[in-house]
Amino acid sequence: MHGEPAREMTETAASVVERSIVEVAGLNLWYGESQALFDIHLRVPEYRVTAFIGPSGCGKSTLLRCMNRLNDLIDSVRTEGTIEVAGEDVYAPGYDVISLRRRVGMVFQKSNPFPKSIYENVVYGHRIAGENRRSVLDEVVERSLKAAALWGEVKDRLGENALGLSGGQQQRLCIARAIAVDPTVILMDEPCSALDPIATGRIEETIAELKKQYTIVIVTHNLQQASRISDYTAFFYLGKLVEFSPTEAMFTNPRLRQTEDYVTGRFG
Repeated sequence: MHGEPAREMTETAASVVERSIVEVAGLNLWYGESQALFDIHLRVPEYRVTAFIGPSGCGKSTLLRCMNRLNDLIDSVRTEGTIEVAGEDVYAPGYDVISLRRRVGMVFQKSNPFPKSIYENVVYGHRIAGENRRSVLDEVVERSLKAAALWGEVKDRLGENALGLSGGQQQRLCIARAIAVDPTVILMDEPCSALDPIATGRIEETIAELKKQYTIVIVTHNLQQASRISDYTAFFYLGKLVEFSPTEAMFTNPRLRQTEDYVTGRFG
């Protein structure tokens, strides 16, 4: 009996390797002279939720933003190493960053709907790609809002300004906007930090449904949330990946004392 959990962990680790959709290898990142990420190696499994946890300033959001190259927008940033999405190195010279951001969607900490109608928020990515056929856009809106668990609440008010929605609804609208262009991976940077418990619960339920179709990587400061919604957890400290394992194992039987101290609240 005692040997079974160890074997199960080994099999799980092997399956992560087989199903990984994002692979980070030897990643270092600097803001000017200050190094923020140190030799990160990580494989993100497909159709699973992977949570990034760790104290503020440990590199969680920085690594998340590397996955769709949002850090490129900061002048002083320099990176080394590779990040592959579906087998393609997204930092390779000439790589199409616009295409990458369609394949790797992003939901931010603060909901950021455009000051447009609910309908136009969802179809924005299709509009800028030149798609204007109403039948196509209508289908995208219904599919995306249903996937984001928002359709029932807004289907009769699609022409209304998105800024009139509640905070939780706005965040689910941003999720719908991200999935409307049918990405491979959805990145979420503390998507519930500004929401009340009821709205947070709805977002968590939505994430549980979305992982059937998408790979999700979420940064969260909320350890309870990480333990509830994620399949795998990566613990970061001072720009380094300390431990990565199935979530249940990390929270019940972490391999390292440093991880145990953090998940039990001894520091952080």
